[in-house]
Amino acid sequence: MQDTFYKSGLRFECTRCSKCCRHTPGYVFLSPPDLATLAKSMNLEKEEFLRRYCRTINFGIARRVSLREKPNLDCILWENSGCSCYEARPLQCRSFPFWSACVASRAEWENHAKNCPGMGRGRVHTAEEIDSWLAQRMNEGFLEG
Repeated sequence: MQDTFYKSGLRFECTRCSKCCRHTPGYVFLSPPDLATLAKSMNLEKEEFLRRYCRTINFGIARRVSLREKPNLDCILWENSGCSCYEARPLQCRSFPFWSACVASRAEWENHAKNCPGMGRGRVHTAEEIDSWLAQRMNEGFLEG
């Protein structure tokens, strides 16, 4: 582990407020294991899941598969005050807020915490746990569009 501001760990407890799932544009990039898990959880073939729930984002140098958004900017999997696939949700969702962008510095952590009531409360997640989430993201990679 490199010398990081979170070497003593960070507090986080999901409050299920859904601020990260609703009313804001963004991307939920899928990994190959995410696609397999989500399709299986919905009893769909992977190709059908991609057709119904995903879009390809073209960044010029890379193309990534992301979940779609509803017209009101809710995640396509958001239904009736919760995630319709919570137990099978993508790594990006499971690992929040332990994303490289959020833990890049104390200032970034505090900036993201302005929009997430769970950051700074709950149990302390160790630096080893946080590093494990970051490594898992790197190891799983992204589904190419």
